[in-house]
Formats: sequence, C-alpha cells, structure tokens
Amino acid sequence: MPLTSTRVILPGLLRDLVGGMAEIEVADDTAGQTVGQVLDRAFTTHRILEGKVRDERGLIRRHVKVFVNGEDATRGAGAATPVPAGARIHIINAVSGG
Repeated sequence: MPLTSTRVILPGLLRDLVGGMAEIEVADDTAGQTVGQVLDRAFTTHRILEGKVRDERGLIRRHVKVFVNGEDATRGAGAATPVPAGARIHIINAVSGG
C-alpha cells in the first residue's frame, strides 16, 4: 500500500517567511500522532514558523486556527488533536482591523 503524506497548508502571511512555500509535506507515518507532533516535524526545517503558530508551551496561539481535514482542532483538543494518515492540516491566522 503506497504511503500518502500529511500536508501542513500555510496561509499567505506565513508563506512569506518560508520563501513562498504554500505547504509542508510530512512523510506519512503520522497516523496516531497529534497536531503538535506533526507540527514539530513540519517545523524542524522551518523553525521560524514555530513561534508564529505556537506559544512557548507548545500550545496553538489564541489568534491562530488549525483545521484537520476541515475540522477546527482549536475548538477541541488543540495541539493534542489526533491526525489521521494523509490528513490536510490548515493553519489560519486571524485577521483583524477596521
């Protein structure tokens, strides 16, 4: 059975920090891992993203939303949300203003 990959999809604001990359592919042995563990792996080569998405405790920042296959992980278990194989994890930064 061929492996698929889990993808971390980045918003435009974060893409600028990683040379315009729209997504980070994580080899798919992620089944059974959590959002936090997948982000650890994705951010290994892109350390600048770490502080933009998570706080010093490893929790997802208040102004950031994370969706796993369209489900809002930040409303539930946050960084402890389980990630199925082949998932799409979207990171969305809050936009405010008037």
